[in-house]
Amino acid sequence: MRYIGYVSTATGVIASFMILAAVLITCQMIFIRAVLGKSTIWQTEAVIYLMIAATLLGLAYVQKLKGHVGVDLVPTLLGPKGRRLLSIFTLVLTGAMIVLMFYYAYDMWHFAWKRGWKSETIWAVPLWIPYLSVPLGFGLFLLQLAADLWMVIRGDDIIAPVAAQDRRH
Repeated sequence: MRYIGYVSTATGVIASFMILAAVLITCQMIFIRAVLGKSTIWQTEAVIYLMIAATLLGLAYVQKLKGHVGVDLVPTLLGPKGRRLLSIFTLVLTGAMIVLMFYYAYDMWHFAWKRGWKSETIWAVPLWIPYLSVPLGFGLFLLQLAADLWMVIRGDDIIAPVAAQDRRH
């Protein structure tokens, strides 16, 4: 579990640097267009690919931090056992959806790689490179979901803060 956490954290750091790079490239693009009055070639495409990759590679880190949007009305109405069962159900259902997304993402990446697709811009980026972030991001997210599920089953889980609230009342 520790190594999955390290990988999730590392991809979160990588994602944050990708966002920083996208911001810097955007600033450079604005400078070239507004100040120098010239056109840009690769900047818009690079920013798009960086932001998509950062979003997908950051999924596992956000899951590790439990930072995804959640509604806790039902879990707070349930007891600890009900919360645990609901958490298991939610993680399994989410995992099943991510497995499906991973399958199609891998298929899309492999198809682009096998056919040698390139972007239709003057930069002509081989599309397997930016497409790789899709199955990689979903795969890492699935790995973190599996770690979370294991922790819930073991009892060292994400339910602890709500369970602590039960003891206070």
